[in-house]
Amino acid sequence: MEADACDVLCNTRDPEELNRLCACTLLDVSHVRESLGTIGPAVPTLDPALHAHLFSPYALFVHRTSLDLMGAVANAVFDIARNPNYVDHVLGWAPDIALHDPGSLGGVLGLDFHLTVAGPRLIEINTNPGGLLLNARLVDAVRSCAPATWVPWTSGAQARDASVAAWLQDARAQLGRMPQRIAIVDVAPREQFLYPEFELYAEAFRQQGVDSVICPPDALTFGPDGLADAAGQIDAVYNRLTDFALADPASAPLQQAYLERAIALTPHPRAHALFADKRNLTPLADASLLEGWGVDPVVAHRLAQVIPSTVEVTPENRDALWADRRAYFFKPATGYGSRGTYRGDKLTQRVWNGMASSSYVAQAFAAPGVRIVHGGASLKADIRCFASVSGVLMFAARLYQGQTTNMRTPGGGFAAVLTTPDGLA
Repeated sequence: MEADACDVLCNTRDPEELNRLCACTLLDVSHVRESLGTIGPAVPTLDPALHAHLFSPYALFVHRTSLDLMGAVANAVFDIARNPNYVDHVLGWAPDIALHDPGSLGGVLGLDFHLTVAGPRLIEINTNPGGLLLNARLVDAVRSCAPATWVPWTSGAQARDASVAAWLQDARAQLGRMPQRIAIVDVAPREQFLYPEFELYAEAFRQQGVDSVICPPDALTFGPDGLADAAGQIDAVYNRLTDFALADPASAPLQQAYLERAIALTPHPRAHALFADKRNLTPLADASLLEGWGVDPVVAHRLAQVIPSTVEVTPENRDALWADRRAYFFKPATGYGSRGTYRGDKLTQRVWNGMASSSYVAQAFAAPGVRIVHGGASLKADIRCFASVSGVLMFAARLYQGQTTNMRTPGGGFAAVLTTPDGLA
């Protein structure tokens, strides 16, 4: 594209046109990699092979009114999670450990949206969303091709500070005080794809005066003095486990410490039950049900508009859903990371039969957005809204090819979201 034509295009306020035609690379990926530094002497934080497509050099352009709607949906979800009727309803299919109330809602959510021609559609909600601090680092490296017209929703530094504050606020709500030593816990943490983010969180907590360690759950013990690892006592845990009910034997010390209120655990099993079980999208999208529970009609109808029709797959509706499968996306009710999800038009009879032994939901298909990049490659796009009880922390996009999001697409990965400056339509 000629430079003058690019200048005219990138100063347009039509995000759909920009996402189709702007091929500007707005990020020096190598610079972001270098900014993440090393883990110990000469060991890079990012693996050049494993993380080759973690960051995209492109941005996704999104109208501010769409981001404002996503933020309003996030606020509504937090508000409804306090509604006793909603709580009783969703705890009905939750594991017993979710009945334990530690005194907080559970920290930071990641609400994933597809930006359709009819507006944003909420696809799912996550309680341990990855990528927040990585995207905070990314967004501060973006150089917009039209800085007066398209800007990040917030700076990366502000997003980082707000996210750490949200995490510590949730821990204080459980402990009644600031934690002294935090463990960032996941299975084989150094082997996790987003391990570099664990290091970012550990450093951010230390900057707030809270000692931190990264460890697997089986490195923890629980005794008369509380939860500990080999180096000492732990009074807070940033939980990156996908063992949402702490049912695995390796999680036993963590489960005991949590139930005995010896630690702050964020996110916790109750948070997953209130927010992230995909069956919850059914009542959240039912305006009449929500109004009957006392939810503001405006809020109830906003959620009904934004959440695609979602139903639990049952023996009674299986045949009808199979017959109409091309209209749906099928997801395990307590799944994560796109594992076990199937687009209906790709679903085989063999896989469908195997799904009968697990709890699934069928969600009306909402097409992801599209981003055309250099060379004419077409990438799918979704938007993650990171939010806490205090409000939106930041927005990030994921660009990819394939059935579900991944970090294996050339030119894809986490991408900055650019929008019009506040006050401009």
